[in-house]
Amino acid sequence: MAIIAMTLVAAVALLHFYILYLEMFCWTTPKGRKAFGLTEEFAESSKVLAANQGLYNGFLGAGLLWGLWLGEAGQSVVVFFLICVLVAGLYGGMTANKKIIFIQAAPSAISLLAVTLL
Repeated sequence: MAIIAMTLVAAVALLHFYILYLEMFCWTTPKGRKAFGLTEEFAESSKVLAANQGLYNGFLGAGLLWGLWLGEAGQSVVVFFLICVLVAGLYGGMTANKKIIFIQAAPSAISLLAVTLL
């Protein structure tokens, strides 16, 4: 896997760890509410669901790092997790907020192209 592809994959993984942080630990804080455009009431009532969602984002990031750690043998692992991120981003963009397509789906699609073409 080319270094540029590995760098892009690592960036997507780090993005998902940041999303984990926002969803699991900042959801009800001003920073978390601003990031997701939430009211205080909604954030409070949905914090358990957000923490669960954050955990899943962490699993996506961990899977990408695992694939990178495996080196060339992990390329199929990286492709699998990038496809998972892409599908999650497209679904989130269609059902929750269009900006998720640009924040989550687009970086994973670019990384997937880099992994498969470089």
